[in-house]
Amino acid sequence: VQLQASGGGLVHTGGSLRLSCAASGFTLRYYVIGWFRQAPGKEREGVSCIDNSDSSTYVVDSVKGRFTVSRDNAKNTVYLQMNSLKAEDTAVYYCATDYVPGSTCPVEYVYWGQGTQVTVSS
Repeated sequence: VQLQASGGGLVHTGGSLRLSCAASGFTLRYYVIGWFRQAPGKEREGVSCIDNSDSSTYVVDSVKGRFTVSRDNAKNTVYLQMNSLKAEDTAVYYCATDYVPGSTCPVEYVYWGQGTQVTVSS
């Protein structure tokens, strides 16, 4: 079971990025996938969660209306579309799964991918 987050980079305030969470070793569509972020000097926080029925939730109020999580089952990938980025969105972003088929958000995450750095400059 492996997850790999990618798509991070450096953008200006108001810009957009799309992060990808690619799965290997399992079929991602049956599992909850969560996105998290950790900013320098801060604790990791949950950003979003999507379950196998594509029901999604956004944990952080500040991203509601700006971030959208989606799934492409053909590519075995979950995406986090981030629009109207702000400096406070700067963080390392991670994806994770509980690896329990059919579970619904929220869950206890077990497998974590390596993060991808998102830097938003003003």
